[in-house]
Amino acid sequence: MLTRSQKEALVLEVTEKIKESKSLVFVDFQGLSVTDTQSVKKELRVAGVQYKVLKKRLFALAAQNAGVEMNVSKLSGQFAVAFSMEDEIAGAKILHNFMKTHESMLLNGGVLEGKELSSEEVISLAKMPSKQELLAKVVGSMNAPLSGLVRVLSGNTRGLVVALKAIADQK
Repeated sequence: MLTRSQKEALVLEVTEKIKESKSLVFVDFQGLSVTDTQSVKKELRVAGVQYKVLKKRLFALAAQNAGVEMNVSKLSGQFAVAFSMEDEIAGAKILHNFMKTHESMLLNGGVLEGKELSSEEVISLAKMPSKQELLAKVVGSMNAPLSGLVRVLSGNTRGLVVALKAIADQK
């Protein structure tokens, strides 16, 4: 059991994490084994996502201190939060993929840019392409007209070379 001062310190710590996070994902992990929990924590850690098991009331206080308006009491089961520090969708994507193989884990919702998300919105966020994939598509879209121009210009040059070669062969 935590003392009052330990709870206050925990609330301050979680408040800072909420402020630093780009997104939050809420999970009901009831029924997960310790091994499964450790494996998902490891996967999250690699992606720059922090995972913390909390009491709902302490999280509600921290969220209120951070200026995030939400109703924590509607969340069901054992409560854990994934704090995505670097990539907005990393936590949602990893937890959604993990949830596919472990039906006992449920996504309960989340927060993105201070706005509360439902579990369906978190799942749709998890299905989005990653930031690197989106950047690659943008670069590919920007590169397509340039490469087309290069092909057209090289085709004219190639045609000129073929014509000069034909003239040289005739003479």
